[in-house]
Amino acid sequence: MTFRQQSAPYAHWEFVLPTSGDRLRVVPERGGLVTEWRCNEREILYLDQERFADPSKSVRGGIPVLFPICGNLPGDRLPLASGDVTLKQHGFARDLPWTIALLDDQSGVQLTLKATSETLAAFPFHFQVGMAIRPLSGALEIVTTIHNQSEAGGEPMPFSFGLHPYFEVSDLGRTRFEGLPPRCLDHLKMAEADTSVQLSRLPEGVDFLTRPAGPVTLVDELAGTSLQLDHQAPMDLTVVWTEPPRAMVCLEPWTGPRQALISGDRKLELAAGQSTTLRCRYVVS
Repeated sequence: MTFRQQSAPYAHWEFVLPTSGDRLRVVPERGGLVTEWRCNEREILYLDQERFADPSKSVRGGIPVLFPICGNLPGDRLPLASGDVTLKQHGFARDLPWTIALLDDQSGVQLTLKATSETLAAFPFHFQVGMAIRPLSGALEIVTTIHNQSEAGGEPMPFSFGLHPYFEVSDLGRTRFEGLPPRCLDHLKMAEADTSVQLSRLPEGVDFLTRPAGPVTLVDELAGTSLQLDHQAPMDLTVVWTEPPRAMVCLEPWTGPRQALISGDRKLELAAGQSTTLRCRYVVS
């Protein structure tokens, strides 16, 4: 096992499994971002390094973290019993510095984000988010534990959680999916749609949410490879997003749809002192 800081091609932490050579590159200062995942001698993630080098721009690549909301809210406002607060799209976790450490069993890395005065102004809860990220044999496992460490007696902490990983593909026109249900929610129109029609538009750009009954597989027909997302409830919704001409697909596990904290549709809540654990795994073949 190797766990060390590196300066090239950008400042990051590197974790390498000696048995396989599989590698993670992580930039905790940029939202706890996993920027690279090398598995079976192949880079799995997409990263626009030129855009990444400009901190003023949103990242296009790696595995951004979505918390405490997925998607956006009307007017960026979240109504709480204590008063309305402002939360921008996908929340703030992807924009803040996290801490990084080696897992106790040295099988991967631990990323941690805790509430600060800055987050309390936007989201008045003393939370802690911990992500255990483990490269396994032909797979990447991410186990997330979320704590509400607020004082007893306050209102429960509402939240959604998701991941927004970018995966390289050879050609959007030769990319297909297995395991998606026939109907979906088109985020571009916020209307129900036919999944097969959305998939036919991958080269044009899509953004849709589905509620699959099991794993979802992304198939790169030109490369002859596949990537299976195995996600467990409550983080078992799946969002598919493309942004042509980028040769990438985002295959995202979410706990709740857009505006879940307002609609109540799969909204999660934690009372003071409570915690919950969310699991997903990406398997390469």
